[in-house]
Amino acid sequence: MTFANAGTLGSAPGQRDALVAHLTQRSDVLQELGCLAYEVGVNDEQPDTVFVVELWTSSEAHQASLQRPEVQSSIAAARPLLSGEFGGFSFDVVGSPLRD
Repeated sequence: MTFANAGTLGSAPGQRDALVAHLTQRSDVLQELGCLAYEVGVNDEQPDTVFVVELWTSSEAHQASLQRPEVQSSIAAARPLLSGEFGGFSFDVVGSPLRD
């Protein structure tokens, strides 16, 4: 069952664009780990917030990805760009009008 994770990442003041650049670096590893989509966005009404929507083959694939050295390294590199404010939710996808 497809797993969705949608969240917000607070960026340190003036670091939103650097955080977006980091999060959007090409990563073939994510696809190998079961990531189906990883979309990063911004909203000018919330200038210190980055929005991320992820789709994974399963919740287990998402959790397992967090243990990989490549992912751990990426998280460590992003930490200085973050304010520590996080939000979001996750769920198991049960259907879509775009596919059978």
